[in-house]
Amino acid sequence: MKTVCVIPLYNHARTVLKVAAGAKTYLEDVLIIDDGSTDLPEDFESSAASIGVSVLRHARNRGKGAAIKTAAAALSRSGADYMIVMDADGQHDPADLPKFIASVNADPACIAVGCRDFSSPDIPASSRFGRNFSNFWCRLETGVRCDDTQSGFRAYPVNALRKLHLFCDRYNFEIEAFVRLLWAGFRLVEIPISVSYRDRVTHFDQWRDNVRLSLLHTCLVLRRILPIPHKRLAPGDPERTDWRILLHPLRFCRALLEENADPPGLAASAAVGTYFAVLPLIGVHMAVILYLCIRLK
Repeated sequence: MKTVCVIPLYNHARTVLKVAAGAKTYLEDVLIIDDGSTDLPEDFESSAASIGVSVLRHARNRGKGAAIKTAAAALSRSGADYMIVMDADGQHDPADLPKFIASVNADPACIAVGCRDFSSPDIPASSRFGRNFSNFWCRLETGVRCDDTQSGFRAYPVNALRKLHLFCDRYNFEIEAFVRLLWAGFRLVEIPISVSYRDRVTHFDQWRDNVRLSLLHTCLVLRRILPIPHKRLAPGDPERTDWRILLHPLRFCRALLEENADPPGLAASAAVGTYFAVLPLIGVHMAVILYLCIRLK
């Protein structure tokens, strides 16, 4: 597998070259995507070239998602199979790169996500809440449990990313790409990573980016419940729901009683049932509840 490290950059001049140099220890090809930074010195490109790192630049700030799309377009033309995305602010440790490289080599139909250790006392409370909130919605949208859906340390399949119709260009891009790749048949691989928030400077806009994420999750949930199959880009059997079990009430009841769901899954199922039970869906309450609960796993 030809794998390239990609570092989206926006106003992290103090840390980005250190991150890139660390990544060069493990990967021959490292690419920085400057998303319209205003703090870079005039000799930035030559400094990057001196350590063997390539730079592509946006004339203005277009968002982290747009930077990753630019990288995917460039790497697709160069024949790269995977790109491993790291943040430029130094929160990710390049020493974790070999875990990602091993994962994509072992399974060329995976999306690898770095799961941060949130036991450290310097993790902001807002980050803890944001991760749990995002994890819940992504599980609802895909039926797949991931412990850190907001992690920016990921390995993306380049060609598949190019074939997906991805509409987001900001921080919401990472959630959209994650969900749509799982819908397309790619398998999730979670990789434990270390994280440091000591020198972190975030450009996440608490108002605008949270509104974008909320709108995105609304759209993804609505798309999930539509009875329309998703485009498959990875080998394997497409996702199917065996609706025939509904024709056998005893077998269906036995399956419910033996369902080994966890407490959050049971709570979500009860919430869906309760919500739709009180709506004026005369004569179709049970059909609607069964369809949604099965569709959302």
